[in-house]
Amino acid sequence: MQTLPATTPAGRMKDFFFRYRIVTAILLTIFLVALPFLLGNGYYVRIATIVGIYVILVSSLNIIIGFTGMFSLGHAAFYGIGAYTSAMLTVMAGWPFWAALPVAGIVAGIFGALIGLATLRLQAIFLAFTTLGFGEITRIVILNWRSFTRGPLGIAGIPIPTFFGWTFDRNGYYYLVLVLAALTVAIIYRVYHSRIGRAFVAIREDETAARSMGVNVFGYKVLAFTMACVFAGIAGSFFAHFQRFVSADSFANLESFAIITMVALGGTGSIVGPILGALILVVIPEVFRFLARYRGVIYGLILILVIVLKPGGLAGVKGIFEKPKAAKRPRKQRRPKADSSAPGGRI
Repeated sequence: MQTLPATTPAGRMKDFFFRYRIVTAILLTIFLVALPFLLGNGYYVRIATIVGIYVILVSSLNIIIGFTGMFSLGHAAFYGIGAYTSAMLTVMAGWPFWAALPVAGIVAGIFGALIGLATLRLQAIFLAFTTLGFGEITRIVILNWRSFTRGPLGIAGIPIPTFFGWTFDRNGYYYLVLVLAALTVAIIYRVYHSRIGRAFVAIREDETAARSMGVNVFGYKVLAFTMACVFAGIAGSFFAHFQRFVSADSFANLESFAIITMVALGGTGSIVGPILGALILVVIPEVFRFLARYRGVIYGLILILVIVLKPGGLAGVKGIFEKPKAAKRPRKQRRPKADSSAPGGRI
């Protein structure tokens, strides 16, 4: 896998954390476990929980964009499919949350696999437009299928999860999303450093070369798309029970655009990048809530600035937005001029 030069700040930081990785992991775990008590205010704990939801979403989209090099502009659709699946199973069918959670991920993954089988032979911008259209179609279906999704009224009264008789409170939601986010990042890390991850990166770098080396390009693309959608569906299930209300407005294309911006800001093709992107773009809008109406404009500016000025993102790892460096042509050697004074020289 790609490594950073030790001379760069990001490379030195990576070497430091790798050298003291066990101590760093222990300190980080203690900090995250103690965070609700350090924050004190329930509002801040809620923000930390929302950060956890977006860590799952952004890390899952990074499988598609950062690892495999595909463009998906409709990730919020699978997020919404997971949320509505869990909401309908618990509200209408009486299922417990712990049964609805994995089913929501599986249903979202099935939709992702079907969309992948139908569209992943398309390239670049055509795939992006197809996923964008699927996201809008999903939102319209949710709004108009009133007998099934309750249309614009949404689904309210989604039950609060319980665990051996204990009903979740703010801290309970935080610890649950912390576990889910940690499992998501750990699974993606293991996949990235496995044979499957190497195949993903090979496809991102050069599909033709990967295919000539025996990589099943289409099969691995479908696998990446399906994996990402499963994680998005799990995030949607948690979101539904955390909010206790879902509607189509929560899963519009602006949400997909926000997730893409977080991926680009943190750094595509990185494990840490999506975490940084989610943390920054969830916390900063809360600080500047008076700019909420300009959210789309701000995300657009951030995306443009990242692509132009720092395509590797905050993590500084080469990804899909990194500009390929042109190979330098060897200079032609000049022939020595003939000396007119030498025998046989020009007169």
